[in-house]
Amino acid sequence: MAVAYNKRTHSCGELRTSEIDKTVTLAGWVNTSRDHGGMTFVDLRDHEGLTQLRFNPQLGSAHGVARTLHNEDVIAVTGRVVSRGEFVNAKLATGEIEVEVNDIEVLSRCDALPFQVHDKIDTSEELLLRYRYLHLRRPEVQKVFRMRHTIARAIREYFHDNRFIEIETPFLTKSTPEGARDYLVPSRVQPGSFFALPQSPQLFKQLFMIAGFDRYAQIVRCFRDEDLRADRQPEFTQLDMEMAFVERDDVMTMVEGCVQRIFKDALNIDVPVPFARMTEQESMDRFGIDRPDTRYGMELQDVSALMKDVDFRVFRNALDGGGVVKCLVAPGGAALTRKVTDGLTEEIKGIGGTGLPIVKVIEGEKGIELSTGVAKFLQPIAVKLCEQVGASVGDAIFFMPGTFADVSKYLHYTRTRLATILDVIPKNRWDLLWVVDFPLVVWDEDAKRWCSTHHPFTAPIDEDVAMLDTDPGKVRDKAYDLVLNGTEMAGGSIRIHQREVQSKIFRLLGISDEEAKEKFEFLLDALRFGAPPHGGIAFGLDRWVMLLSGSQSLRDVIAFPKTQRAICPLTNAPGTVSDAQLDELFLTVKPLPKK
Repeated sequence: MAVAYNKRTHSCGELRTSEIDKTVTLAGWVNTSRDHGGMTFVDLRDHEGLTQLRFNPQLGSAHGVARTLHNEDVIAVTGRVVSRGEFVNAKLATGEIEVEVNDIEVLSRCDALPFQVHDKIDTSEELLLRYRYLHLRRPEVQKVFRMRHTIARAIREYFHDNRFIEIETPFLTKSTPEGARDYLVPSRVQPGSFFALPQSPQLFKQLFMIAGFDRYAQIVRCFRDEDLRADRQPEFTQLDMEMAFVERDDVMTMVEGCVQRIFKDALNIDVPVPFARMTEQESMDRFGIDRPDTRYGMELQDVSALMKDVDFRVFRNALDGGGVVKCLVAPGGAALTRKVTDGLTEEIKGIGGTGLPIVKVIEGEKGIELSTGVAKFLQPIAVKLCEQVGASVGDAIFFMPGTFADVSKYLHYTRTRLATILDVIPKNRWDLLWVVDFPLVVWDEDAKRWCSTHHPFTAPIDEDVAMLDTDPGKVRDKAYDLVLNGTEMAGGSIRIHQREVQSKIFRLLGISDEEAKEKFEFLLDALRFGAPPHGGIAFGLDRWVMLLSGSQSLRDVIAFPKTQRAICPLTNAPGTVSDAQLDELFLTVKPLPKK
């Protein structure tokens, strides 16, 4: 019998004991079906949950239809809500009731499934993405996308409440040097010319401020043609925000309020403000990276002065060459096996290091002693070393000599690996941190030129501007990165709003006046007509969803993601196009090089 599925009375996660004896209409997918001799039971699933259906052979033809059902068939039913009595399922929100079905209509049959959609499954990512619409049916996957919706809604409502307006920026724009490769789009009506898909709306949001909009926020799609990994996709979604007549503290305070709203709405957690702050130099000194995970200790410590009198050639060579010797203390690390410590050493070598000197702190006959590794060289200073770095009996000390950059890189890697091995990372803890005072530019030895630490539109700190001509490497910028549990979640800055300063920065970066005019003429022109001081930030919506939902990859939080080879298994994109399409665009495709 036909059921008015378009007049559903309830969702499959909604019914409770208060609806007992009511006649209801439900529709959804068959989650499971069980034939118990005479009675047949079906768990019906929709976007909100499960309801158990009961088919009694004495109540008409519905029972016969129910016995033909398979998982993922789509049905609609009408029936009476009844109590499950002593057979309550405490795991279900609807577990105290079931629906005794009078009428059923099979709306759609399901073929044999490539994988079960309601169980935890062990299958290849390629297959999951090939049938992504089936994978998206799984309740635990839908839960992630509900959180994504909650976060996006929280962002929009927060900025609306704070008098921001949302304005769309173009997807077809001009290729500009912003760090990653652009996705290029050939123009049919301008043969030989190309649009670029935006890596961010950076320049447009600055133009909004010059236009006088004062407060702008947009959830926007961005594109970068770069090598992929777990936390990177060719197309991604970010919050883009800009404010006029502000300094760093104003933007950071506004963002803190937004993050508070996200945590409250998504996880019902109250995060305290203001967030901690740390300079980039302090972060590098203590953690070896500019996005530190501050949930646990094992910080890097400089022992260069202590090692000057140690007769160990590796340390001496590093110090004589102008480098440093740093270490970290692993609590309880003396219990690590030789297999583990040797494995760490090999991992360090695998990423370009030369080794990982280690000692273990033990109780000797005369007090504290060092054992294993380079202990024989350091035993004369054992007590002084342990006092300085805070090491106790049972700990291990890992050393790294070399340049500041190399020591930072390898000890940060060691710290991260040890945190996992020793299981010292607190669960359910959210450490939010601002990192500030980055260098405006860094020297690229290979290219023999200065490069922006963030982007060319970042303003220098006012008191450092004079050093742009004399010592650019010491100029700090007005940038700020927001870090959550060791992951960079947002990055922004106060922008350059004076044309002469912007032109000077372009020249410092090796961008000639001619190139600047070609690529950024519209921005330089706009800066001539009264630009207010302004600044903003962008943060990746996908990354926030990934961390707050506990997902392992950005591919888990994007509805239709690409693989690591930048392929969509569902649509087989990218694909070839016809010669006629290429002719319209005045393009030819070169043959692939032979392998």
